[in-house]
Amino acid sequence: MKIKILALVIILSSSLSFAQTKLADKFFENYGYVKAIELYEKAYEKGDESAHVLTRLGDAYYNNSNSEKAVYWYEKALNQYNDIEAEFVYKYIQSLRSIGNYEEADVWFKKLSDAQQGDSRLKGYNPDEVDIFDKLTSKNDELIVTIENLDFNTENSDFGPYMFGNTLYYASANNDDKKVYNWNKEPFLDLFEIEVTDEDDGSQSYGSATSLNAMDINTDYHEASIAITNDGQTMYFTRDNTNKRNRLEYDKEGTTHLQIYKATLVDGAWDDVEELPFNDDVFSTGHPALSPDNKTLYFVSDREGGFGQTDIYAVEINDDNTYGSPVNLGEGINTEGREMFPFVAADNTLYFSSDGHLNLGLLDIFKSDVLQVEIASDPVNLGAPFNSGYDDFAYFINNDNQKGYFSSNRPGGKGSDDIYSYTVTECKQQITGTAREARTDIILADVKVQLIDATGKIIEEVTTTADGTYSFDVDCNQTYTVLGSKADYKDDKATLTTTNTNEEVHTADLTLSPLISEDQIVINPIFFDFDKWNIRTDAEYELENIVDVMRKHPDMVIKIESHTDSRGRDKYNLKLSDRRAKSTKDYLLSRDISPDRIESAIGYGETQLLNDCGNGVKCTEEEHQLNRRSYFYIIDSNKDKEE
Repeated sequence: MKIKILALVIILSSSLSFAQTKLADKFFENYGYVKAIELYEKAYEKGDESAHVLTRLGDAYYNNSNSEKAVYWYEKALNQYNDIEAEFVYKYIQSLRSIGNYEEADVWFKKLSDAQQGDSRLKGYNPDEVDIFDKLTSKNDELIVTIENLDFNTENSDFGPYMFGNTLYYASANNDDKKVYNWNKEPFLDLFEIEVTDEDDGSQSYGSATSLNAMDINTDYHEASIAITNDGQTMYFTRDNTNKRNRLEYDKEGTTHLQIYKATLVDGAWDDVEELPFNDDVFSTGHPALSPDNKTLYFVSDREGGFGQTDIYAVEINDDNTYGSPVNLGEGINTEGREMFPFVAADNTLYFSSDGHLNLGLLDIFKSDVLQVEIASDPVNLGAPFNSGYDDFAYFINNDNQKGYFSSNRPGGKGSDDIYSYTVTECKQQITGTAREARTDIILADVKVQLIDATGKIIEEVTTTADGTYSFDVDCNQTYTVLGSKADYKDDKATLTTTNTNEEVHTADLTLSPLISEDQIVINPIFFDFDKWNIRTDAEYELENIVDVMRKHPDMVIKIESHTDSRGRDKYNLKLSDRRAKSTKDYLLSRDISPDRIESAIGYGETQLLNDCGNGVKCTEEEHQLNRRSYFYIIDSNKDKEE
């Protein structure tokens, strides 16, 4: 007999735990994380140590930015189960990093990396780089990219911008030379410089363009694509292969190739021009770019041994101004097509143009981490508006990573190639709204409003002001939910998706229904299944509003009334409604509401129908269900004194 009783207790305990978990799930799914945590933890205390409960507790704390608690529950799940989904492992790692436990985070990141080959979040992972977690957890913030065709562009080619100090250098065919280049029937390219002024409003203005201040730089043939050392004393540039008499040199097939030269700043002018030793008469070498430490020179060449038409190479610059042997950057960068115009940013990101990688058409601008990590990610296409269906190339970015230049022959320009400036800013929008009471439409101050992202994480919380308003600054092209809550009111929420228009304002008003109306606590109807008196999960969800109100007002005393529909015998319905009233009371007691705060729980059967669905009247299930209801009358409360 004792064994049977024990088994019954275990079954009942398991059943209660399961019901509690279902209710917690409902709160979790509606972003009610605090209530969900309370219910999940109660289920855990009753013996439910399932992976579902443990990971949901971790998620609830994670979404509420309580990293210490999230670590505690995720760790329990991972220690107890071997098949926890990677998503929870990832959140566990982020929580560990959040509390400064980088060592343990690295251990789990390596485990995740081994198990999750191809997971995009793991690309470029370096356990020695502390801020890798910031990179992995940061959102891809939507950006506003403003491009401008610059006023000094001409009807001929202008391209290859390079900024040093307050001077912009570039190549242009806008010169007085009567010689023309047969390729495009434009004058040969010369190097130009122009002074750039930063204005108070953040814009830039440009002076008059002048040919580069040097007799030995510009010749009768092409000069373009420069790079200047950090000390400003050495300039590398591209030039047609010419001899000392300023005449073109040709290979056996009659082709003149490009070569790289360097010049030294002497008394404010570029002088002492010399050819680099790895040039050759039988292939081209050009488009120089320097590493941030100036110890490596990158360039483009069509020399033998490459992967395609033109490849990007690197060569070491030694302390004695000699050079190492050129090294091809490999098939991760170079293709069978053209790779051109390398540029290395201050963070060692390589930018280049290519028509061999997936592109929008012709040359596109790409970026790569090949100079930053041992195992490089695939090059990333910068996309529009940097790239178009035309040639887009010669990318340059300032150290602030917000402004720079590129070149393009896209339609709408002034010439065959034009220089464009760009400015990158974050696309930001605003969600604003007013909280009101549903019944009276009066404004509600001090409503807690939470901003929740698409993953369910609470990312910000504010309270409405005296005029009932709130606002959040949000990112573009994201989905958000705003959840409003206030004591003695039902929560209200609104979900919206922002656009890609900068500074657009979205309105999301909240309407909260009061839980207390005169002498009643008013909630949505508590429905029961036909001929049943057990409390369904949806009923538990509603009854939690009663729990909240009574916790808020500890002196409140209520009575419960329960009603049935007319189906069945009158006497039976009276007993059924009484059982339902008692079940409702029992649920409140299970939530630690004191018995002396519930004066009575009485069933009235079918004696107080809300419609004409009496005995013998044919009605729909919905009409009958309307009569299966409960009321919660306030018979004593110090609520008015508290307020």
